[in-house]
Amino acid sequence: MGKIGVVLLNLGGPLSAADIEEFLFNLFMDPYIIEIPLRGFPRRALARFIARRRAKKTAHYYEVMGGKSPQYELTVRQAEALEDKLRQSIDAKVYVGMRYFTPYIEDAYNAILNDNVENVILLPLYPHYSRTTTLSSFEEWNRVTHNLNRRMKVLQIESYHNNSPYIEALTERINEALTKFPQGSREEVYLLFSAHGVPVRVIERGDPYQKQIIETVNLVAGRFSNPYSLAYQSRVGPVKWLGPPTLAEIKRLAAEGNKNMLVIPISFVSEHSETLYEVNHLFRNEAKAAGIELFEMMPALNDSPKFIEALAALVLEKAKEF
Repeated sequence: MGKIGVVLLNLGGPLSAADIEEFLFNLFMDPYIIEIPLRGFPRRALARFIARRRAKKTAHYYEVMGGKSPQYELTVRQAEALEDKLRQSIDAKVYVGMRYFTPYIEDAYNAILNDNVENVILLPLYPHYSRTTTLSSFEEWNRVTHNLNRRMKVLQIESYHNNSPYIEALTERINEALTKFPQGSREEVYLLFSAHGVPVRVIERGDPYQKQIIETVNLVAGRFSNPYSLAYQSRVGPVKWLGPPTLAEIKRLAAEGNKNMLVIPISFVSEHSETLYEVNHLFRNEAKAAGIELFEMMPALNDSPKFIEALAALVLEKAKEF
């Protein structure tokens, strides 16, 4: 089999306030994110214009988080933990490839070439498949590799939304978060699952993301007796998005008299602006104003041992195909 290279694919994030515009520019250059029939200079000009405007608005997000996104450091920790776990069974090295900021997917590929690794597994840190995340990262890999290295065999793990060890990791995280509530009321805490939204038109074209999110929520919620619902966050632009919006759902639940709420960022496996700012800052303040007395957020899985075990099991199973 030889040494196996595992590439953890993630979004990436700005490493400082000065990086915000470039990160957003790379994001809006992605045709899977901004679906408009523009190429070359016109697309770059539009992406730069949007990024410049959005950077001014989102700068506050990163100020709240300490001036940068923590995603790079967290992904490196996941990679190190996964490599240690895999080396108990196989000869493996884990690389980090970010879609929108350094270290880019191309950087991971070049590192693999330098290490003369010929068997590669692409492992997205997106448990739920979507063309806006998973496919975009796979296509970027194909672009930077040019499919020219015929000796390299590349396998892809497309999703693991219903993977039992992954569900176990989520269950453990929720139980840990529930300890922040008074012991006698934990079974009454409202579980609000919050997934990253995508435009409805993406789903209408056959993207399985929404179905996979719903399946994960049902598998996890079935392990608890708590009331629960699903909402979607991080809407951008005037198109129709999956709903209901998380903030609207928080206000609805507060109006119905719910006082204790645990928000579970179901589609995020590492902290970034959607969890640390949007949920844990913005939504928290809005929930308090709406009448929620005790609001908590489930921390992302990050490098929790159960999640790393889940990723390792996925890699070991896929490696059998080499």
